[in-house]
Amino acid sequence: MASLDTRADIELVNFSIGLPKNMHFSKDQIVNTGICKQSVEEAYLTKDGFRGDGVADLKHHGGYDRAVCIYPFEHYAKWEKEFGKPLDAAAFGENLTVTNMLEENVCIGDIFQVGEAVIQVTQGRVPCSTISKRMDNPLILKRLVDTGYVGYLCRVLEEGIVRSDSKVSLVNKHPNEVSVLYCMDTYFHRTKDIDAMTRIINVPELADEWKEKLKVRIEKFSNK
Repeated sequence: MASLDTRADIELVNFSIGLPKNMHFSKDQIVNTGICKQSVEEAYLTKDGFRGDGVADLKHHGGYDRAVCIYPFEHYAKWEKEFGKPLDAAAFGENLTVTNMLEENVCIGDIFQVGEAVIQVTQGRVPCSTISKRMDNPLILKRLVDTGYVGYLCRVLEEGIVRSDSKVSLVNKHPNEVSVLYCMDTYFHRTKDIDAMTRIINVPELADEWKEKLKVRIEKFSNK
């Protein structure tokens, strides 16, 4: 697995937040969602997430383990080329769009400083159909799953102010080095791989929901 290059500067390309609201999508669909975020200059990050930010579906989004959503900026060029049209800022509903923090390099348990706040990676993001609705592209969800280019979620270890020009830096690399991409490949494509799932749940900092889901899978396939 490639390691996060600590010599490469991480750039915060876009900082966005937004509260849930009814959005009109194609075919007269109305969806209450927090995916359409707006760029901001500054916001305070709490253990629950950014003030002024929120989610509509509390079952699948939000909570302490999913307080901050990050998406790598490098993927934007790939998707724009593949689908032949430009993407809006924060098109995937992320709070932080960053460079040099790809899923293959970022690991569960890695700790980053963002402005005054300190965050820790907890899980890969499991994308939902709202992304396809927002982009009016029924293929994008499948391609996110195919590639594992889904972004990831973080808990907040230290609260503080984040600004659009805040520096982002690696504080601590988790020794287990279980990458987000490894987790997503296992979650989506190697659903019976007990060794891989065991390796993932052995990272104590993994989000609780993932621990429970993978434990259920392990038990299911261990008994066969």
